[in-house]
Order: sequence, then structure tokens, then C-alpha cells
Amino acid sequence: MPQLSIIIPIYNAEKTLEQCLQSIFNQTFKNFEVIAVNDGSTDNSLKILQKYQRQIIIINQPNQGAAAARNAGAKISRSQFLIFGDADIIMTEKMLEIMINALREKPMASYVYSSFKFGAKTFRLWPFDPKKLRKMPYIHTTSLIRKEHFPGFDKKLKRFQDWDLWLTMLERGHKGFFINQVLFTVKPGGTMSNWLPRFAYNLPWLKKVRQYKNAEKIIKEKHNL
Repeated sequence: MPQLSIIIPIYNAEKTLEQCLQSIFNQTFKNFEVIAVNDGSTDNSLKILQKYQRQIIIINQPNQGAAAARNAGAKISRSQFLIFGDADIIMTEKMLEIMINALREKPMASYVYSSFKFGAKTFRLWPFDPKKLRKMPYIHTTSLIRKEHFPGFDKKLKRFQDWDLWLTMLERGHKGFFINQVLFTVKPGGTMSNWLPRFAYNLPWLKKVRQYKNAEKIIKEKHNL
């Protein structure tokens, strides 16, 4: 049985998917399964996945969104640890080894997370802090989670699905642990392409900023923040 399940939601990811998969197969930690959830892609993503069909588990489903795709992968996973990696993520070779060792060494932690790069920009995160987590979404989806503590993603949310997940887990007494290393890179042009620099959020007339504020309000109301 695999010790770790890597779940990849995929929607029209042909530009980055193969590099993502190669970074997974280059890991120093080898005892894992890969569950690729093709969420109604209309490009060549499925053809790329089929090249690796002996090494990965492929789920095909009509387009339902990333949350539903992640939940579908988690449902069939066979391991005690889960990690959700989008198709534009390139892992460093020791990423899984470092993460699983950290989670084993921290039995009180339900998940571990790290800093990362978006293209050339480094996003250095902070140690786990419940007060900070209630104020802002600073922990990304690509964290290694104990499956027994995973509540599932809220499929109704269009944004901040990761923030909602960590808040839900916090409300159930489950906390995270920060690994102070850069363990992966997000390739520009993929799922994080809507990222805006901090100063942009002081420009409320921007459409993306309005969408951000509306989504933030939904999360705060759901969790009574």
C-alpha cells in the first residue's frame, strides 16, 4: 500500500502537466500513488496522462471544478497522507521526503506546508498561527495532510477553497506546521495566474479585486470571522 497519495486536479493543463508529472517521478521518496483527475479538459491533457497510465490512476469526469476533482481523488486514495498538487506545480526532488518526515515528527500536526516560488518570485510564508489564519489566507493547497483529518473541499465555493479547508480543520481542532523551506515552484500560466501584487488590492475598481473582496466576505460569513 502506498504511504502517500498525490492528487492532481487537471483542467486544460497541457502546457505544464508533463513537467509536473516528471517532478513527481523524480522524487527521492517513492512510496506514493498519483491520482490524476481530468476535470473535463478540452485540450491534450488526457493524451498526456495516457502516456503515464501505467504509473498513475486516471479519473475522467465532466467539468465540476477543482474542489470536486480533489474530493474525487481523495475518495479513492489508499494511503494515510494526502497532498493536492495542481498541474502547474514543479516539486523539488526532496519535497515529499521532507514533508512526510516533518509530519511524522510532529504527531500533533494535521498537515505541513512550506514556502514556494511563483515563477521567479518567492512566497515566504509564516509559522502556523490560528489568529493569522482567521485574518488571511496564507496557507496554500499543496500541503501534506493526514487523511483521517481531511474534511473535504467545499464544492460550492468558487474561490478560497484552501482557506476554507484550513479554517474548517482549525474549528475541529486540527492544526498545521510550517516547514521553512521553498519546496516547489508554480509555473506562470497555470492555476495561479490570477495572482495580483499586494498593492493592487488598494485599487477597488479592479474587477479581480472586487471578486477577491466578495469571495473573502463569503468565507468570513461562513466561519463567523
